[in-house]
Amino acid sequence: KAVVSITIDDEFVVHDIKVIEGEKGLFIAMPTVSNRGEYRDIAHPINSATRDRIQTIILDKFQEVMDAEPEEAAAAE
Repeated sequence: KAVVSITIDDEFVVHDIKVIEGEKGLFIAMPTVSNRGEYRDIAHPINSATRDRIQTIILDKFQEVMDAEPEEAAAAE
């Protein structure tokens, strides 16, 4: 659905976080690297509370942008 970057405390950035549609709805996938066909995260939260917080922030912003797109298209006409 989207590829995003986040900046944490104006000090650390993570690029290429993917917003993916799964069977249970939207979720994020952290950036990965492939080594001999095996994928592993190259940046990720250490605990589930932090992952949930990051996911909530990203998905809320994603929804905000998606909701605004019809308004922007109408304004351009």
